[in-house]
Amino acid sequence: MKTLNLIKKLTVIMLTMIAFTSCSNDDDNSTPMPEPTPDPLNIVETAQSVDDLSILVDAVIQAGLVDALTAAGDKTVLAPTNAAFTAFLADKGFSSLSEVPNDVLTQILLNHVIAGTNYQSSDLSGNTGYENTLADGPNATKLSIYYDGTSGVSFNGGANVVIPDVAASNGIVHVVDQVIDLPTIATFATTNPALSILVEALAYADTGAPTVPYIATVSDGTAGPFTVFAPTNDAFVNLLGDLGVSALTDIPTATVDAVLLKHIVNANVQSSDLESGVVSTLGGDITADATTFTLTDESGTSNIVTTLVDIQGANGVVHVIDRVLR
Repeated sequence: MKTLNLIKKLTVIMLTMIAFTSCSNDDDNSTPMPEPTPDPLNIVETAQSVDDLSILVDAVIQAGLVDALTAAGDKTVLAPTNAAFTAFLADKGFSSLSEVPNDVLTQILLNHVIAGTNYQSSDLSGNTGYENTLADGPNATKLSIYYDGTSGVSFNGGANVVIPDVAASNGIVHVVDQVIDLPTIATFATTNPALSILVEALAYADTGAPTVPYIATVSDGTAGPFTVFAPTNDAFVNLLGDLGVSALTDIPTATVDAVLLKHIVNANVQSSDLESGVVSTLGGDITADATTFTLTDESGTSNIVTTLVDIQGANGVVHVIDRVLR
């Protein structure tokens, strides 16, 4: 009887040990609790995490834009590398970032921010167009920026995206290889291939006795502001055909000068401010119809290209038209 009781006790002990061992093994093989996912970095924190953006971070702090760039809301930020900032400072004659006036630095930095949307590089690839930055233009406007996604992605003809699509909690960052200076009318005329003959016309007029030094004036950010009705390349080709000549150089420079003046208004007139009636250009009066978005001179009517209006530079605004005014 004692032997039977001993066997029972040993059995209970063994079962208890087996059960305990089983529980211990379950604990050892259990899936560990995942570490909490850290909150995504905001735009400033993202820049701080990249060594090659340290000058940009210093610039943002100096200009007092930390709060603006950490605030919630969609933003596309173009972030120049240290090498880009170093080249920009040297080009402007500054030996250090601290020498740049804060008001100037603020506008330069804001010219790298497109507010209200997060543009992925895939959104721009294969396309060209204009957006507004947060930088201030004449008459309470915002400056435009031209993007070209036909071969990589670049902005205003020079700043190439070298690291795209860096996600942040309040936007997206694209690292670029050039600081994007405040644009002028010349910036937009020279970066858009569809306006190349206009640039040629301005340069050709300058070889004569121009009423204004065209290239110098449209390149000067402190000039104006002006409104420029910019004929497309096709518009110039059609003009040459109408005149029976094969090249601009077949036309006297004085005539080209007179034609160009018909496309310049001595004021910054955005499309929303265009009124029907007489518009006084530097070359004489034309007539505008704000309903049909057309301009009429003595030789006919030109259409304002509605998808290419309000291209705002520091020294004026550009509206593209489909016919040369005369």
